[in-house]
Amino acid sequence: MVAGSSRGAAAGASAGRRAQQARRQERLLREQWQAARARAERWEAASEGEQRVAAQLLMLTERGWRLLVDRRWPGTRAANVDMLLIGPGGVFVIDVKNWRAAPEISGGRLRAGGFSRDEHRRKLLAVTKAAESAVASLGMSPVAVRPLLAFAGHRVDAELGRVRLLGEREIGPALLSERTRLSGESVRALTEHLGRVFPEYQAPPPAAPSPPAGTSQDAATRPPEADGLFDLDGLREAALDEARRAPIEQWMTFLDPDQLALVRRNWAGPARISGPAGTGKTVIALHRAAYLAQRTNGRVLYVTFANNLPRVQATFLKTMAPAVADRIDFRSLHSWAQEYLRDRGIPVHLHKEKAETAFSFAWKHLGRNSCLTEIDPQHPYWREEIDYVIKGRGITSFEEYAALPRRRRRAGLRRPHRQAVWSLYEAYEAERTERAVHDFNDVLSLALAEAAGRTGHSGYTAVVVDEVQDLTLVGVRLLHALVGDTPNGLLLVGDGQQAVYPGGFRLSDAGIDIRGDRGQVLRANYRNSKEIVDTALSVVAEDAFEDLDGLRTPGRRDIDLTYHDGEVQRAVHPTPAAHDEALLTALRGLTPQELAGSAVLCPAKRAIEHYQRLLTRAGLPVCSLDRYDGHPVEAVKLGSYRRAKGLEFKRVYLPQHDTPPPTGCPAGRTPGETAHERAELARSQLYVAMTRARDVLWLGSVCA
Repeated sequence: MVAGSSRGAAAGASAGRRAQQARRQERLLREQWQAARARAERWEAASEGEQRVAAQLLMLTERGWRLLVDRRWPGTRAANVDMLLIGPGGVFVIDVKNWRAAPEISGGRLRAGGFSRDEHRRKLLAVTKAAESAVASLGMSPVAVRPLLAFAGHRVDAELGRVRLLGEREIGPALLSERTRLSGESVRALTEHLGRVFPEYQAPPPAAPSPPAGTSQDAATRPPEADGLFDLDGLREAALDEARRAPIEQWMTFLDPDQLALVRRNWAGPARISGPAGTGKTVIALHRAAYLAQRTNGRVLYVTFANNLPRVQATFLKTMAPAVADRIDFRSLHSWAQEYLRDRGIPVHLHKEKAETAFSFAWKHLGRNSCLTEIDPQHPYWREEIDYVIKGRGITSFEEYAALPRRRRRAGLRRPHRQAVWSLYEAYEAERTERAVHDFNDVLSLALAEAAGRTGHSGYTAVVVDEVQDLTLVGVRLLHALVGDTPNGLLLVGDGQQAVYPGGFRLSDAGIDIRGDRGQVLRANYRNSKEIVDTALSVVAEDAFEDLDGLRTPGRRDIDLTYHDGEVQRAVHPTPAAHDEALLTALRGLTPQELAGSAVLCPAKRAIEHYQRLLTRAGLPVCSLDRYDGHPVEAVKLGSYRRAKGLEFKRVYLPQHDTPPPTGCPAGRTPGETAHERAELARSQLYVAMTRARDVLWLGSVCA
């Protein structure tokens, strides 16, 4: 009895354990089923949301857009891309969300329903990077590829860094308002190419809503049937031709593969891009600034010497990459330095006229009767010596100045002459100090002293310097101090042959070491035809120059030409009046659109004033380059050779271009080395002016 009871108890315990296991299994299966059902409902809801967004986007196909739906992310086994939209406004990588809670932006991060959803933004940026790499083979700039989060069931229109956030009702109007970047042929080729790189995620693809009446679903959501590999070189050339036909202010979306590689390159320290005029240095610099702004959280400083260029370049970049335009500061060097000092409570008393008066007094008392007049009797040369050689290089002692190589200064100075220059400098500084004023060099020196102890802690993640050859050594040291030698921190863009100010330096003098592939030289000219290039180079052919790397470079350099339609027109007349009438006749024959792409450039202020009066009296609309901001305006641009730097025009008119510059030498006296130096600088400025022309270079001459 006892034994039987024991066996019964054991059997009961075993059955109980099996029952408990069965109940646990039942609960697990029920939980799995419920989870699977919840996932299915979420996917169904997501699919419905995706279809509602797709319905909005399909309406764009009537306007030349193409839509690729549910594509596989290349390089992954299971990840997908909701949509790729390709159209006149560029390429959009779209991730569709069907969240119950509305998206929010807090502290630079994406949130919804009280939880962080920033991982979705990071994933979208990673997919966008893959799309950028895919279209790079066609020469498309990264700025034309945009990440977009689309929210079904919500009204949203916001930006989080470079990511655009749009609701299903906002997405169509927002994309239709994008400026035209791509031609129909480019859209077709890009869709075909991206369809190969991002294949269908599964077969058959998820059902999409019926396209609007008259639209084929295959044409709307799939790449067109391949009709053979499209010609990438042909596509790039077609894109360049299209950009050339557009207003000059409309920036290019397509770049040469070599240019695009520089935009996307990762540099381990300071880098420099150089090359002759027309090789696209400024184009690369602008695209590089946008590229860096897209990939960092900090600000980018884009700086140049001239005070008109930042306005123009800011307009170009805002058109090209509006999502990041507010994180790039376009400034002239001196205006930025003044603000930098003001923000730190350092007083600046910049007064150009009082500083000039101080120098006039110093010249009157110490220069006019000194040995300096043996070399050049005119004081502007010696003011330049102080501005560009002594103060521009940060020289603080006579012994330092006595041993200094005076780069790009032809006149040799023996020790007595240098002593006379130093005495003139000290007298000028005393007069300036007595008047309690600063000159432009003082502004940069004060800013450098402030920044020197804060190297790499300026608030900027990158600094791009355009036309670097026109800066002084102190200016370059200042900009270097803002970011130091951090990777991708400092990009210097410029060409020593286009220097339009006296004096010079080497980058090594500023403590900047450009190593290996961090020094790039461009050789392909995308702006000028052979006739225009040959005419411009003939001006400086005999003027070898020392570039910022210290290399001696011949005036006539090897250039690969890519544009062949430009021409040189010469107008030679016996009198200035006949010459000016010929200029007016040429300008009157232009349409308003042609006039908008034209510029009359002069070497000096007096000539600018003359042609301002002439054109205005003739009823021709005129826009001064000093006021030009990069927006298209149906008026001829008028300004100096210097103010035209960094710009280009379809038609350039150079009245009396071959009038010799003043030698500064009294009548009856043979011009010396300083006169030759002025003439060389004038030739460099004329070369710059000539190479601004793309289609027509008009050269006026007066020959009795």
